[in-house]
This record gives sequence, structure tokens and C-alpha cells, in this order.
Amino acid sequence: MEDQTILVTGAAGFLGSHLCDALLAGGARVIGVDNLATGNLANLEHLQNESRFAFEERDICAAFDVGAVDFVFNFASPASPVDYMRLGVETLRVGSVGTTNALEIAKKYGAGFLQASTSECYGDPEVHPQVETYWGNVNPIGPRSVYDEAKRFSEATVMAYHRYYGVKTRMVRIFNTYGPRLQANDGRVISNLMMQALRGEPLTVYGDGSQTRSFCYVSDLIEGIVRLAKSDEALPVNIGNPTEWTILECAKEIQSLLGPQSSIVFKPLPQDDPKQRKPDITKAKKLLGWEPKVALREGLGLSVDYFKKQVNKE
Repeated sequence: MEDQTILVTGAAGFLGSHLCDALLAGGARVIGVDNLATGNLANLEHLQNESRFAFEERDICAAFDVGAVDFVFNFASPASPVDYMRLGVETLRVGSVGTTNALEIAKKYGAGFLQASTSECYGDPEVHPQVETYWGNVNPIGPRSVYDEAKRFSEATVMAYHRYYGVKTRMVRIFNTYGPRLQANDGRVISNLMMQALRGEPLTVYGDGSQTRSFCYVSDLIEGIVRLAKSDEALPVNIGNPTEWTILECAKEIQSLLGPQSSIVFKPLPQDDPKQRKPDITKAKKLLGWEPKVALREGLGLSVDYFKKQVNKE
């Protein structure tokens, strides 16, 4: 995407900031926008003197125009349970009104568009591993629905702009991702367990720990997303690591790496917490020539320094 001007919404977030880095490294000019509801300017601090990067603090739920762009990456949304349950209405608005406003920019300038969707569209899946053709098993009125249904609505809106207006759209369904810049206290598995281990606290496992997740290191995920942006595929594509871990196995892996002195405690499973999560990445392999390279133990090792700094800030 060399020499293109690219808009990234949610640019100060975990994934948005890493995406900005990758696009700049590829020779693009990047305009990042974020209302900082969950984003953190510290994630963009290293780009202060980058002449090809500009940042605007704005809420994309209000109509906006940053000028002509070649491509739009829509990553604006609270993404962790702690945040989207705190900002439920805002999450629904950014998934609906915000996505529509971002699509209007792509439509106006004839730009490409990539929507950051989620494996949560599959809900508590009855198909395993999850393939893109599976419609999901989602509780539309449960506590997690503010996020699940916001993303499902986003997907419907993106497809409508593709079908009715000819916008060149792509959609990535993102599976559990971790790495530096992940919010330290956002309620997600890796950040919770890493922070607890580094503090020397008991590691919290919900339920009996038999529920599964598939953890993708952030550099792998971003590489897959950039490859998807360069493709012509309009239908959703899973990007994630298909190696499946139980939550208890993950806790023991972090325990052995960081906190052998930490015990494991069990707490009740939250409502609608998915029992299984594993991407089928056959489509990504065939279409993009992509598959993840970083194993969990390696990725955790690459993340330790970041989480240590977060503990030291407390």
C-alpha cells in the first residue's frame, strides 16, 4: 500500500496502533482518528515525529471527512468485555453509526474499506472449528450482545455498501489476539493472567478452565489483515491462530513462564462465555498465503517486558 493515503479509525487502540505501524513501514501515509474512549495516545507516542502520520481526536459517530483517502481501515470499537460492558450504548453506536460514517468516506472517495469484525460473531459456536460460512449462535439480548450485535450489524452494513454502492470492501473476523499495547486491565485472558502472575497473585480461571481459546500474536494478525486489504475478497475471512488452548492450559503456561509461585483459583463462568473458540483458517491460507508463525510461549516471551512496565506503573 505504498504511497497511498490511508485512514485508520481506532488508531490509538491495541490493534489500530500496530496497524498504523505496519502501514507506515509499507510506505503509506496514515491519518489516524480515535475518540480515546478506550484508546491510549501512549500507543502512538513513537509516531510523534513521523511526517507521514497525522492524528485527529474525534468521535466517528459524528459525520466527518478527513479529505481524499485511498483506503479506510475501520477499527473503532471497544473490544474488551470490561470496556464494552461499561460502554454498551457507545459500542452499539460505533458499530452502526460509526461504521456507516466510515463507509461514507470510502464511498465518497472511491476508497477501499476493511472492517475489523470479530470471532464473537460466531457466539457460543455449535460448529467447531469456526468457518466463515457458519452463521453463529449468539444471544441477541444477553450482556455481551452490545458487542456481538454491533459487529454483526457492522458486517451487514459493510455488505450493503458493497452490494448497493459498489464499495470495495473486506472483512476480517479477528480471533483472540495478544501482545504489547494490549490493555493491562481489560478483562481478557492473556492480560489478566500475565498481570496476575507478574504481581505474584493467584491466577484467575473462570469455570473449570476447560473452555478453549486460540491466541494469535499481534504481528501475525496484522500481517494477515494487510494481506487481506490487498486482496479482492469481500466476504469475511478468519484471521487467528488455530492452535487451541484450554484456559487452564494457558494459565499453566503463564504460570511456568512467569509465576511458578502463583496458585490458580477458579471463579464462576460469566454468562454467555463461549465454550470453544478456534478459527478454521483454510480460506486465509488459500486466499492470502497466510498462517501464523508465533507460538504462544514465544509470543508470551515477547510480551513480558510490556506487561512488566504496566505492573511498575501501578
